[in-house]
Parts: sequence; C-alpha cells; structure tokens
Amino acid sequence: MSSPSHVADTLVTDRTQLVQYVASGEKVRADWRIGTEHEKFGFRLDDLRPPEFDGDRGIEALLKGLVRFGWEAVEEKGRVIALTRDGASVTLEPAGQLELSGAALETIHQTCVEVGTHLKEVKEVADELRLGFLGMGFQPKWRRDEMPWMPKGRYKIMKAYMPKVGSLGLDMMTRTCTVQVNLDYASEADMVKKFRVSLALQPVATALFADSPFTDGVPNGYQSYRSHVWTDTDPDRTGLLDFVFEDGFGYERYVDYMLDVPMYFVYRDGRYVDALGQSFRDFLGGRLPALEGERPTLGDWADHLTTAFPEVRLKRYLEMRGADSGPWNRICALPALWVGLLYDQTALDAAWDLCRDWTLEERHHLRDSVPRLGLRTQHRGDSLRAVAERVLAISAEGLRRRNRLNRNGVDERIYLDPLLEFTAAGISPADRKLALYQGAWQGDIDRVFREFAY
Repeated sequence: MSSPSHVADTLVTDRTQLVQYVASGEKVRADWRIGTEHEKFGFRLDDLRPPEFDGDRGIEALLKGLVRFGWEAVEEKGRVIALTRDGASVTLEPAGQLELSGAALETIHQTCVEVGTHLKEVKEVADELRLGFLGMGFQPKWRRDEMPWMPKGRYKIMKAYMPKVGSLGLDMMTRTCTVQVNLDYASEADMVKKFRVSLALQPVATALFADSPFTDGVPNGYQSYRSHVWTDTDPDRTGLLDFVFEDGFGYERYVDYMLDVPMYFVYRDGRYVDALGQSFRDFLGGRLPALEGERPTLGDWADHLTTAFPEVRLKRYLEMRGADSGPWNRICALPALWVGLLYDQTALDAAWDLCRDWTLEERHHLRDSVPRLGLRTQHRGDSLRAVAERVLAISAEGLRRRNRLNRNGVDERIYLDPLLEFTAAGISPADRKLALYQGAWQGDIDRVFREFAY
C-alpha cells in the first residue's frame, strides 16, 4: 500500500483534470520502465512471532538500522514509518510486512540487483536484531488476532472500515504479501490492450506464483489463499473489472469507476482525515462532509487511486497485482513474465490473440477457481497448465526480442526459469511446501520459517 502522494497540490475543479492526470502517464517506448514491488513477513528468530513496531527488536528499529545504507527516514508523528533512496522506498504494510517499492528501472537485470541489494541490507540489520524475513503469500502460522498493527493513520481508518464490507479485509491487511510490477503505456489504445491482456491472464500469474497453502499453522486447501482473501475484502474496490473489456473503454471509463469507489481518507497537514464511504464526486463539488467547502487537489486524486484494489490497477502506469510473494528468484520472475508479454508488440499481439475470445464467464471461472486449484484449474477442456506454457513461451520470445543483456551477455529470459520449472513439473510453490509439510517436516509449520527465510 502506498504512502501519501507527493503530486503537486494543483486544485481540481473539473473531471477532465482527473482524466488528464491518468493520461499523463503516457510515455514513448524508449522511456518505458519497470517498477517492481514486493512484501515480506518479519519474524523473531527465537519464537517466530511477528515483530511489533516498538522496542529494541521492532520494525522501527529495523528501519532506523537501514539508514546506514543511505536511506532517508520518513516520519509520521515523530515515528519512522518509511525510507526513501534514489527513487525507491521501503514502506510498511499494516502488520509490519516490509515492502520494497523499487525505482523505475530499464531492465530486469537491474531489478534483480536492486532486490538482491535490498535483501542483503535487510538481512544485515535483521541479523543484529535477531529477526528473519519470509516471502510467501499468506502468513503461514499466526492468527489474525496475533498480528501487530503499525501506527500509520490510514491503517487505523481502514481497520475500522474493513469488517463492514467483507469478512477477510483484516486478513488482507495483516496476513498477506504480494509481488507486483508496474509498467508503462504509450497511448490510450496501448493502455487498453495491455489492461485487457493482463487482466485476462492474471489468473495464470496467480497460479504460477501460488504460495499460500497454510493458515493458522495447517494446510488450508488453497494454492493461493492470498488470492482467495481478495474475493471477500471489499466488493466496491476489488475484482476483475468487467467493464475493461467493453467497447469504448479508456481513461474516462476508469476515472468514472474510481469516482464511484468510496473514499477512505484525505491527507491534510500530516494527518489522515476520515472520509470513509464518502464520494470523490462530492469532493469535486466542494461537498465532502469530512472537509466541507474544500475541493480536491491532484494529490488527493493520486491518493484515492491507491485505495482501489482490482487485479490490475491503473494509475499513471499499470500495476499487475495477482501474485503471491516469494523468494528472490520469483521476485525477479514476475516482472520478467509481464515485461515479456507487454513490452514487445509481437508478444502483446500474441497474448491478446490467446485470450481475446474468452468470455466473461470463463474469465470469472478462472478467477474463482485458481485460488484453490492453481494450475490444475480446467479451461476449455484442458488444464490451466497448458495455457501457462503458452503464456511463458510468448513471454520468453518477447524477452528474446528485447535483447537486454547482462554483463555476461545473457538476456532477460533467464528470470523465467523458476516458472518454467514449476510448469514443466505441473506443480506450484504451494505444492512444494505442502509436500515438505506432509513429509520431511512431519506437520511442523515452524520449519517453513527456518528453511525458506531470505
């Protein structure tokens, strides 16, 4: 989840400005970049419990420790709640899940260096605090009521609201971790095609990255319980966005959708003003009950865009949001998958040809079935595994044509290797952990922390 926007405080008086804000994300191909984000669970090495914010071994102590590497501290009410450096940031999810929001980079090689550097820095400080970090989609051991809460204003507001609109919203906030990639578009037509392809194929990514088979220390019957959690979080701001596939979809239609998403807050003078359930349309007219007579700024609009959580999200770039978090190599694999599909025109055309005739019912069947069945989900008489193989082949060719080489002369296809391995074997990361749990671990979930920590 994002921190307050730093967009210039331009007053918004007309809906057209909101549309222009989203359209301003357009970039020529030479300026397309890759922004990768990932979250991870912290745990204390002695008892495996998630660390609190306060204390000598708390999350704030970890953030302060990372300052030695040139990060600049960001404070809220005198507490360090984030870090920034060279276009990247380290932020906190509601229960202290640590997130790296990477800089906008040119290649996946650079992304992997960035992620590797971050994990090395975190491990150095974490070792001193006797903490560890784990990449999975859902907290495998601790109950919701055992998770801490971070002292961030927006999370206090959301914590009060979530139980009113869904039964799993607090689990989403405190017990999930994801990896996502943010990608650019050249024009409205390019955005629309990329949005449709990525939305239709998001269940494939969910299946390939599925890594959340445990809840409260035991198997939960899901491949990606994190993905299931989103189905009962808040129907006003989640889901597949069927209107994206309708004729005439573009910037204006997405803005209208966001205007109908109920508000959470407005950020003013270093504090979050509660605007739960209120309307941004009313805000445009100066009729917001929380700030009577005030009109929004573009910063307010940018903040509001971060409060919708569909499978693919549009800001001034597109966010792919369907994957469980995982180890370093899968953090690199996620941007590789989508860059290969979306940043090469031939690959984008082939991906659209693959899914363009899928019906609304078929797309929803995939979204509803994949959290439990993963690659074993049935689609048109075959398993989703077969679709995943085609998707990976298209992505690999897109990366080959990109021809972005590392110092050893190797292109970005190498980052697809973990996905190719799982697909060839017909299993997921979740399957692999379940086999260990039922075999070598003998039902001891604690082993996951020791054997899969970064």
